[in-house]
Amino acid sequence: MPESPTSSPAKPPSPPGSPVNVATPSAAWVLLRAAVVLLAFLALQLVLFKSLLKFPSTRFLPAPGRCNSTWANGPVEAGACKAGLIYVYDLPPEFNHELVGDCKRLWPWYSFCPYLSNGGLGRPCATVPAFSGVVPNASLPNWYNTDQFPLEIIIHRRILAHRCRTTDPSLATVFYVPFYAGLDVGSHLWGLNATVADRDRAGTRLLRWLTNQTSFQKSGGWDHFMTLGRITWDFRRYSDDAWGSNFVLMPGMGNVTRLVIESDRQDPMDVGVPYPTGFHPRAAADVRAWQRHVLSRNRTNLFGFAGAPRYGFRNDFRDVLLDECEDAGHASCRSVDCRGQRCNNDTAALTKLFLDSKFCLQPRGDSYTRRSLFDCMVAGAVPVLFWRRTAYDQYRWFLPAGQRGKEGEWSVFMDRRALSVGNVSVLDFLQGFSEQRVRRMRERVVEMIPRLVYSSSPHGLGDGMADAFEVALDGVFKRFRRRRWSIEREGPPPGPSVAVRVNGTSLAPPTSNGRNRSVIRRRRRRHVSRDRSRRVVSSHIRSVISQGPASGRQNVQTS
Repeated sequence: MPESPTSSPAKPPSPPGSPVNVATPSAAWVLLRAAVVLLAFLALQLVLFKSLLKFPSTRFLPAPGRCNSTWANGPVEAGACKAGLIYVYDLPPEFNHELVGDCKRLWPWYSFCPYLSNGGLGRPCATVPAFSGVVPNASLPNWYNTDQFPLEIIIHRRILAHRCRTTDPSLATVFYVPFYAGLDVGSHLWGLNATVADRDRAGTRLLRWLTNQTSFQKSGGWDHFMTLGRITWDFRRYSDDAWGSNFVLMPGMGNVTRLVIESDRQDPMDVGVPYPTGFHPRAAADVRAWQRHVLSRNRTNLFGFAGAPRYGFRNDFRDVLLDECEDAGHASCRSVDCRGQRCNNDTAALTKLFLDSKFCLQPRGDSYTRRSLFDCMVAGAVPVLFWRRTAYDQYRWFLPAGQRGKEGEWSVFMDRRALSVGNVSVLDFLQGFSEQRVRRMRERVVEMIPRLVYSSSPHGLGDGMADAFEVALDGVFKRFRRRRWSIEREGPPPGPSVAVRVNGTSLAPPTSNGRNRSVIRRRRRRHVSRDRSRRVVSSHIRSVISQGPASGRQNVQTS
C-alpha cells in the first residue's frame, strides 16, 4: 500500500556511535562539566593576572576622567582640604603612559621594566631569597627593589589617589603636571644615535601643550608643580655638546616648582626631595616596628662605605675612603663594592651593611648627593658628610639642616681636605664620639625616617604620620599660599603671563662623563640667604617678559 503524503517516511538506522545512539547526559553531568569549565577559566584568569603583575603597566595611572562630582576620589569631609585642592593634568600619553609602556628601551644595558612595576616601587624583596635574612619577616612586605629614578611615577600615583584631588580646574589651588621628564631624558643620554634634539623634543612638546592650557595662562605657571626623577643637572644643558636636556631652562619653566631628587640651591624653583629607597611602609605601625628594630640592632661595625673607585678621575675621593676602610680593619669597617650594577641588583648587601654600621661614609657621587645617603639613614646609621651640599643645602623641608648645631644632631661633618692629605683618619675621628653621643645621633636619625620614605599605600601612612610625599605636598601648598598672598598684596604682574626665570642665578652646566651620568664642575661659592631666596621666589611673579632662555647668566660655585 503506498504511503500517504502526510505519513512519516521510514528512517534508516543510525550508524553506531551517532548522537542518537548516545545516552542523553543527566542534568548532574551537565552541571559538573560546566563547573569544571568555569574553574579552568578562572584558573587561567588568575595565571594571567599574576603574570601581568610582573610587568609594569599604566593601570595605576588612570586618566582623571569626567564624573558628576568635582571630587575625583569621592566627596571628603568638611575641612579635610583646608590647604586647597589639587588638579592633575590629563597629559597626552606620550608624556607618561607611553614611556612606561616602552620601559624595555629606557635603558641601554638592561630592561627597566622590573623597576617600574608596582607603581614605580619595583619588585617586592620578598621574592629575593637573600633579603629574607636581612630584615625581620614582619617588615619584609614593606621592602622593594626600588631604583633611584622612578620618583615621577611614585608621586603621580599618590596624587591621583589624594583625597583633595579635584576634576574641576576652576576649584584647584595647585596644578600637577605629570610629565616623566626623567624617564624621557634617561632614554636619550647614552644612545649611540641620540641627539640634542632627541633630548629636548619631549620637553618642548610638553611646554607647547602646557602653555596653551587656560589654567597655566592665568598664572604663568606659578601655581603649577611637577616632579623630576633625575638630578637637576640632567635638565640644565647650556651648550649643544653638554650633558642632558635643557628642559628647566626653556621658556615656560621659570615659574614652575620642581620636586627633584637633587636641586640647584640657587634656583628657588627647585625643591630637593629624598631619593626613593627600598623601604615603602604601608602604615604608621610598619614604620614604628622598623624604627624599633633598627634602634635595637647590634651594630658590629663602627662605619661602612658603599661605592666604587672611579679610576678615570684624578684624586678620586671615593678611593680615599676605600683606603680608610681598609686601614681601619675588618673589625671596624666594612664596604660594599658597587662597580657595575651590583648595588642596584643586590640591595640586600647594602641594607645589611648599613644595618651593621653605626656610621656610614657619604661622599658626593656623580653629583653632590647620592641615594646611599637615604639608604643609610633609613637603616638607622649616622651619615658622615664631606660636602655641605650633600644634605645641608638640599633638603630643608625634610632634614633639620641649614641651622648650625642642628646638623650635628643627626650627622657628622669631616674636613675632606685634611683627610685627603692624611692629617686625620676616619677611624680616629669617629672613635672620638662617646657611645652616648652616638646613641643620641642614631635616635635622631631614626626619628626622621618617616619623612624620608614613600609609603606603598596610595593613602599614606595614616595615624597622623607624614611620609616624604605628604611633607613635599604640604610644602608646595605653603609655598603657593605665600605667592598668592604676595599677588593679592602687590598686584598681578603687568602684561601677559609668560613664565620665565628672573633671578639669573643658574649654575654653570655639569660636564658629561659618559656612563657615569653628570659630574658637576667645581664652582666658586656664592652665599644666598634664606631671606633673599624668599624674595626671589616672590619677585619672580613680577618678571620681565622675555622669550629668550630662562637663564642668561652662568655663575660658578663650590660646595
